[in-house]
Amino acid sequence: MAGGKLSPRQKMINLMYLVFIAMLAMNMSKQVLSAFGFMNEKLTDANVTSETRNAATYANLATKADDQPEKYREHNQRAQKIQALSIQFNAHLEKMKADLLEGIEDPTNYESMDSEDKGNTYFFEGEKLTPSGQAFIDNINNYRTKVTELLGDNKDYEGILKSVAKRFDTSDQKIEDGTQPWINNRYEGFPLITTITNLSQMQADVKATENEMLTAMVQGQLESDVSMRNYTTILVPETPATLQGNNFKGKVVLGKYDATLKPHKVIINGKEITNIEGGGAVLDFPAGNVGENEIKGEFIFKEGDSLVSLPIDQTYAVVAKPNSAVISADKMNVVYRGVQNPITISMPGVPDNAVKATAPGLRKSKGIGKYMMSPGKGKTVKINVSAKLPDGTPVNSAQTFRIKDIPAPVATARNQSGYIRMPKTTLQKVTIGAALPDFVFDLNLNISGFSVKIPGSPTVKVRGKKFNGAAIRALNKARKGDVITIFDVKASIVGNSGYYLKKVGTLSVEIQ
Repeated sequence: MAGGKLSPRQKMINLMYLVFIAMLAMNMSKQVLSAFGFMNEKLTDANVTSETRNAATYANLATKADDQPEKYREHNQRAQKIQALSIQFNAHLEKMKADLLEGIEDPTNYESMDSEDKGNTYFFEGEKLTPSGQAFIDNINNYRTKVTELLGDNKDYEGILKSVAKRFDTSDQKIEDGTQPWINNRYEGFPLITTITNLSQMQADVKATENEMLTAMVQGQLESDVSMRNYTTILVPETPATLQGNNFKGKVVLGKYDATLKPHKVIINGKEITNIEGGGAVLDFPAGNVGENEIKGEFIFKEGDSLVSLPIDQTYAVVAKPNSAVISADKMNVVYRGVQNPITISMPGVPDNAVKATAPGLRKSKGIGKYMMSPGKGKTVKINVSAKLPDGTPVNSAQTFRIKDIPAPVATARNQSGYIRMPKTTLQKVTIGAALPDFVFDLNLNISGFSVKIPGSPTVKVRGKKFNGAAIRALNKARKGDVITIFDVKASIVGNSGYYLKKVGTLSVEIQ
């Protein structure tokens, strides 16, 4: 364009035209870089909002699990596991962004973040991946796999499972002349600001997955509440007892129990009942004479500004002679090796001193019908009960209980376990402990030592419950974002050092 038989003036005009086009192209490139930067800002702000909204939903689900455990406990347990996975994955993505932006003087000057070198050297080393690149792939695959396993094959989560598979797909990508590894297709040869934006988008995908999961859990439970499957058949006999030889008379009706239904007031036989559990009034009064007895009263509910009264007019029968023993575990339907298990054994209508119970490891304790069971070896233990009724009739009964070991404890710091965050100054002073989450017994555990692994330093073994000098010196070398692993915690039961607990779960602490 600037050559050929052209006048010097025309050559100059053509040359200026080429320079003008090049300047436009450069300006367009800067505009694109700025556009990615502004998009990253929006994603970051949206992620903060999503995290706040999800946190409120997690808290609401936990509250529902406390108030209505039968309905929401399983949902809450699954949600907590996915929340822990999401926190860990999001923290890894945040650390990647921090590493990529290290050395950038002004992270808001998006037009200066046009270099491809930073991303290429972070993810790739020749034709292979760097440890950082491989860790990135491993974290994505781990998150996708674990979330899929936790959601299972429940039809309520079908849409979420498809979204998870698509959002966190790391399979080879199709290109014009074949296929290309996913990470090369998305992160090789791209300006730094696009890489940062891509990581922010992946964080947004994590939060979207959490939100969809929580929504499905709550909506699924609400649909279940109104399902006919929640109704049950109730047998209503015409009389509380039917004599042998007579016809049974009564009817079968549909009924539904709702633990959330709270009456305004319940009156039974002239007295107000204040103990309301599972939507029903809990009755506890002397049974009365043998034969038929009446229960009269009313359920009173608030409906708008008025009170609605539902009459109670029922009868119950009191019988004189039981024909079997009643054996129940006070805490559970199993007994645990290594602890004293309280057992209640009684025979209705028979004095406590006339009831005899025997089993390996069973001993009588203070209180009527109270025993303690300390099971030994084996998988089951059988309790045999014998007694004589007031008329001299002998009665024998037995019950078999499963024997289980105490579950594995988990390491704790400030009563927190799993994956937590805290400053170095706090961690070096904190007391390391161990706990048994959701175990039915409150056991005191003693810690005699533990091991600490700090990135870039050899493992340090500690005697006692707190960091020693060597551990503190190694900890001082840790940087923000490093994950400190506390493992091989030596724990024993206070007062029962002869019982060997299972291996204590590790504790991961991210340095803030």
